[in-house]
Amino acid sequence: MFSGCDPLKILRFEKAGKTAWGVVNPESGEIREIAGPPFDGIRYAGGTQRLSEVRLLAPVVPSKIVAVGLNYKDHAREMGKKIPAEPLLFLKAPSALNRPGGDVVYPSATQRLDFEAELAVVIGKVAKNVKEQDAPPVILGYTCINDVTARDLQAKDGLYARAKGFDTFAPIGPWIETDLDPSALRVRCLVNGEARQDGNTREMGASVGRLVEFISHVMTLYPGDVIATGTPPGVGPVKVGDVMTVEVEGIGSLTNRVVAP
Repeated sequence: MFSGCDPLKILRFEKAGKTAWGVVNPESGEIREIAGPPFDGIRYAGGTQRLSEVRLLAPVVPSKIVAVGLNYKDHAREMGKKIPAEPLLFLKAPSALNRPGGDVVYPSATQRLDFEAELAVVIGKVAKNVKEQDAPPVILGYTCINDVTARDLQAKDGLYARAKGFDTFAPIGPWIETDLDPSALRVRCLVNGEARQDGNTREMGASVGRLVEFISHVMTLYPGDVIATGTPPGVGPVKVGDVMTVEVEGIGSLTNRVVAP
């Protein structure tokens, strides 16, 4: 957990054209506004809002979204591929960022759009050449991400940039949970209320700490950057009108509808 930070649920929201940060109590529905981004500590601004009366935004605006392919052993088997000896990294475009409740646009360029439920790590401090055991202090917390993928384009291109980089293809949220052990969390995706994915982070080949170490030795991670840690088995297609809900134990749920271009 990010050092110096009590267990909190941190979010970004919009109301009456104003964008703000806050700390939410989902049970009471109260949001306490905070003064600016939380990376240098939490300073309460004095205002409060009702969760039901605001528009949730992605809880961070990352400089980059670093994603990990085939990081679940059971998902690698599902895809008929070997588990990589080292984490397989790719980037999702920051312009793909989407909010809780935001529409995911089904591009006309693809014939198969897939959901991928994942645990996301939110970086809280500048991280370069971090050792695995030193990863917790640079992590602000955890949230949900849907690594939406144009599966046919992924196969056609042999690369991930186009297939995973369309606008709206990175819904993140609903908030950042700062007090969480990521080692054994249930990760699910429901489509129209029906469970399609149901896995656990204990199946990850590379742990969160290992990922922070590996990635930070390749590129500097900055506050607000996101690591998408991979998806469990059960990935599959959706169609226009379907509602995707990513659930991560201890965090909450992230719901987005698929819409036509």
